[in-house]
Amino acid sequence: MIRAFRWARAQCRGDEGSAIVEFTFLAILVMVPLVYLVAAVASVQRSSSAVGEAARAAGRAMGQADTVAQGQARAEAAVRITFEDAGLPVDSAQVRIVAPGADCEGPTVTPSLDAGAEFAVCVIRQADVPGVPTILAGRSVQTIGRYVVHVDDFRQ
Repeated sequence: MIRAFRWARAQCRGDEGSAIVEFTFLAILVMVPLVYLVAAVASVQRSSSAVGEAARAAGRAMGQADTVAQGQARAEAAVRITFEDAGLPVDSAQVRIVAPGADCEGPTVTPSLDAGAEFAVCVIRQADVPGVPTILAGRSVQTIGRYVVHVDDFRQ
């Protein structure tokens, strides 16, 4: 019995230490794509959050302006500040003003700042997926933020 135990133990010695190698190999094989996926989703989510907040800030700035020209200048400044806070390039945003029920890619309108007027402010940004060349990715992910502005009914 003791002799059989020693023989079995001697046969298993060649396998010692291989579990850590296998675990490390499999951990790297699984963790690298998982970390990349988390980074890609976080990048797109950061862009989505920034355009939503930028559309809200631009709409509020435009709705409180005295003139349309002043409102557009304030809206662009609000978008710039929001994108700088999020750490995103400012030149990657497109600000559009559309009818309240229209799609953000529809025709633009000139907003009215009269009492009770409504319009929608859209901020559109192309979010690049990190680590993927443009040739392989084709189009990047488009993120859209939309905010409907209702000018105060008691505005003078």
